[in-house]
Amino acid sequence: MDDFGQAPAGIDPTVPSVARMYDYYLGGKDNFPADREAAEKMLAIGRQMGNDGREVARENRGFLGRAVRHLAESGVTQFIDIGAGLPTQENVHQVAQRHAPGSRVVYVDNDPVVLVHARALLADNPDTMVMSGDLRDPGVIFDDPAVRAHIDFTRPFAVLLVSVLHFVTEDETAARIVAEIRERLVPGGHLVLSHIYKGDIREEVVEASKQVYSATSSGGLAGRSLARITSYFDGLEILEPGLVPVQAWRPDVPWEVPSDPGDAGIVGAVGRKL
Repeated sequence: MDDFGQAPAGIDPTVPSVARMYDYYLGGKDNFPADREAAEKMLAIGRQMGNDGREVARENRGFLGRAVRHLAESGVTQFIDIGAGLPTQENVHQVAQRHAPGSRVVYVDNDPVVLVHARALLADNPDTMVMSGDLRDPGVIFDDPAVRAHIDFTRPFAVLLVSVLHFVTEDETAARIVAEIRERLVPGGHLVLSHIYKGDIREEVVEASKQVYSATSSGGLAGRSLARITSYFDGLEILEPGLVPVQAWRPDVPWEVPSDPGDAGIVGAVGRKL
């Protein structure tokens, strides 16, 4: 996708996309020069703070995989991934169906490039579907006839908001979105969420990051406190080890939790509706 002429209809390749920037962080090739330029700015900001932005993205992706694996092994076989991003290795359906064959997955995104790639990748997988949807209106996602035909909402399902809610900059709107999602969960359902943590030592990097992301298709970025992120799990049982840096959520290898979670960049947790 180096040539602007290859952009799908309706895509302005001069406007960076958070999905394509994330693809670049993970070493993917589905991105334009504008995406790479914005991503490199973010990587430079991270280096100033002693962080490797690419490693943070990989750690966040690892959290997603471990959370899905845990849920699949626990008997959850339905997943709705909102803000799914561009397909890469160890996608939700690959992890879930490996550990629980027949698991059903709905990928939701509003980026046309994401939708084109995901539909091509999943064309021969009847247990997955891709829909165009907006995180800001979860009711439309849950009430979509195709989604309701694919997911049995009388049985437990998991909703994934992995590294996406911080692109909703208004605190009240973010709280409303998650409250609507929690309300839709049935007993045994789960919320998987990761979010940029705004600690005192990260104020500088969060503010600089906001400037970069304000020029992207997302329109901005909001780091939030641990207390506010924890509130997104109100009414849910937060599974062990709680809200922690994504590296520390049930890691495959030992990982020491830092004294200040802000050192990790992104925190995550999994909540279960009782």
